[in-house]
Amino acid sequence: MSSHPILLVGGSGVVGRHAARFLREAHPDLPLLIAGRDLAKAKTAAAEIGGADSVTLDLAADDLGLGARPVGAVAVLFMDDRMAGLHFAQSRGVPYMSISPLLQEIGPEVGGYIHRPGAAPVILGTEWLVGATTVPTLEFARAYGRLDSISIGALLDDEDTGGPAQTADLERVTKTAPAALARRGGRFVWRVGDDAVATIRAVDGTAMDATALSPNDVVGLAMATGAPNVEFNLATGVSSTRRRGGPMSTEIVIDLAGEDHAGRPLRTRHAVVHPDGQFPLTGLGVAMGLESAAGLAGGPAVPAGLYFPYRLLEPEAYLARLERIGGRVLTLETP
Repeated sequence: MSSHPILLVGGSGVVGRHAARFLREAHPDLPLLIAGRDLAKAKTAAAEIGGADSVTLDLAADDLGLGARPVGAVAVLFMDDRMAGLHFAQSRGVPYMSISPLLQEIGPEVGGYIHRPGAAPVILGTEWLVGATTVPTLEFARAYGRLDSISIGALLDDEDTGGPAQTADLERVTKTAPAALARRGGRFVWRVGDDAVATIRAVDGTAMDATALSPNDVVGLAMATGAPNVEFNLATGVSSTRRRGGPMSTEIVIDLAGEDHAGRPLRTRHAVVHPDGQFPLTGLGVAMGLESAAGLAGGPAVPAGLYFPYRLLEPEAYLARLERIGGRVLTLETP
């Protein structure tokens, strides 16, 4: 386990503050380095966390402006078009994690890994809310002898907003992504036009207009389960809790269909919800992914390689911490 600080690039934002808080709660003595575009905000975030330093970075510099300052791992919490964080982490031989590029945008990161495969662990972190979808889905899938379809419906409440980086990311993925990947009949296809328009049912059963999206969950779940049909749809609007007159929440509805281990037809419907919205779940996935990669979770640091978060997040530990931070896993009635 490295005693060098974990560098959170964009750490003064909403996701960064949650990730830093979860890291601090689990590892009181772990040094953290909070990097933000606004040094005053970074200093404030570092002071709130305690045991953390603040810094602004030069993303055009090979050393990010840090000189010889040691770093134990790097997390990039916004869209880094320069791949500056990746190149820096590889040059230092430390784990790297990003949470912004969708499947159609991961070419630069994959290319960077292929160019230097032995340099460092590279975590492609853009699973929906960084493990909050994949880890529970793979646990639910254990009830199936054969899984025929996985349909994920994510709901973001329109009051569930973060800072400028998160707003820009959501705008990019929902408005400018040209197509969304899905798997149908065992083939990977791109959903465009009318095919990218969908309807999901929220936790309370309300039908909501949705748009196809392709976070890493689509490929990860297809490969991990062998399901020939996998799709992901995102809706924004009023969450089930707010419809009941309460505060907003975030929802992930997971519909599975296939056969149980006795060959009988089986359909299940679950949901992952959090009363404080999307950012605590994202921060938890970032924190636990970094812990695993850097050897902070009780095991050795992971070797150089290319990873999705669900490959690093131990299910029992993840679901226990999800519950501790206020998340819930629900079993819903199937249609």
